[in-house]
Amino acid sequence: MSQRVEPVEPNVIAETENFVVWYSEEDEDVVYHIELGGITLHVSSEEWDEFVVLVKSADLVD
Repeated sequence: MSQRVEPVEPNVIAETENFVVWYSEEDEDVVYHIELGGITLHVSSEEWDEFVVLVKSADLVD
């Protein structure tokens, strides 16, 4: 017998006209979803922390 899968409600963190970042709770962890046009990155909470540092560092470059 197949199990019914409940739809995941997105918890949007940030959104622009072209991009969105949201998270969901899955298997006792948080998964962050970074939608960049037709590509979506799915990262764990540990990877998310590193990704945020990366983006903030890139913002310092003029």
